[in-house]
Amino acid sequence: MFAWATYDWANSAFSTLSITLLVAYMENVVFPESRYGNLGPIVWAWGISISMLVAALLSPILGALADAQAGKRRWLAITALGGAGAAIAIGLCPPEYPWVVVALFVTTALLFELSLGFYNGFLPDIASEQAMNRVSAWGYGLGYLGGALALVLAVVLLRQGDRLGLDAMSHRVRAGLVLMGLWWGLFSLPALWVLKDRRPRPLEPVRWTRAVRKAVREVASTLRNLRAYRTLAIFLLGFLFYNDGIQTVISQASTFALMELQFSTDELIGVILMVQFVALPGALIVGWAADRWEKKPALMVCLSIWIALLITAYFVEAAVQFWILAVVLALVMGGTQSVSRSMMGVMTPRSHAAEFFGFFNLSGKATSFLGTFTFGLMIQLTGSARYAIVSILVFFVAGTFIVARVHVARGMADARHGQ
Repeated sequence: MFAWATYDWANSAFSTLSITLLVAYMENVVFPESRYGNLGPIVWAWGISISMLVAALLSPILGALADAQAGKRRWLAITALGGAGAAIAIGLCPPEYPWVVVALFVTTALLFELSLGFYNGFLPDIASEQAMNRVSAWGYGLGYLGGALALVLAVVLLRQGDRLGLDAMSHRVRAGLVLMGLWWGLFSLPALWVLKDRRPRPLEPVRWTRAVRKAVREVASTLRNLRAYRTLAIFLLGFLFYNDGIQTVISQASTFALMELQFSTDELIGVILMVQFVALPGALIVGWAADRWEKKPALMVCLSIWIALLITAYFVEAAVQFWILAVVLALVMGGTQSVSRSMMGVMTPRSHAAEFFGFFNLSGKATSFLGTFTFGLMIQLTGSARYAIVSILVFFVAGTFIVARVHVARGMADARHGQ
């Protein structure tokens, strides 16, 4: 269980350093505004969008293939070590080859997303139903801690890099990207060494075509089963919209700070480090509120705060204002996702729990490319990250409107009836 949780510690270095060091490197060094105009932010947004879309298409196929081959560990190794290697290569590749850097960036982001599916797939193998929440929480906590520690080391590297012979700031940032890949790869080894598939490997090799057909059949079957749970289906539709907005804000807030407020890399790391520490108690606070007020009112309050945050962001002019918004964002970020998962849980029949939650995760990933694509398109059309961040409002407004129509008690009754 501990070896499994260490992969959260490992991959969180990519989660935190990509939205600090990597985004700053892409937008300020690889595609500087003086030479490329607003191309850097567009490449960043659309690179994330492409990786999310391809991951959504490949995840069910590779998942079915890994299950049929009893090969989750092998696929976790391929995606984790491949992603870590690509991250190291970003730091080693000279910025004079911008499109090579872009290819490595998209590859790293894609392999990161794919690895999470194989990683999560091990949880039922290593923990009983009673221990699953506790073990999952271990991974969640180690992830926050590992991501924060990797950020601290990156700050030390940026400020003390001259002692290592890294006189130019761009060289220190590139060294930080190498650190990101090394951290991810080295701390993945305990999970890759210890975890094993419970199912025996098949005697005959499994063909890709068979895995594709199986994945398509499973998604079609889930859609048919969801038709019997109309309230749950409405909630899932609303979730797709507002979750896309959340994922876009998380990945693109750094671009807003860099473009509109001229944040330095150090300042950006400071903000994300603060978010790491505030998000966990924020999730606990929202969880307490959900228990006290019930889940839907707590979620509606969180979504209203997200809408207010985006409207306010348009008027932000000073760094201190952005910090205040980041504190509020951190308080609702983990809580919104946590209470969403909880609402999904109470309206899901036990007989379809694994199936519906698998579709919950897949569908959330499948639509997450829309927000980042919209963000990049707005920068291309307007040249402003302010208009781009406000354009994400449509996802939150649509999601809030749909969730408002969800009758949780009816959804819970449907779930009990479906047992």
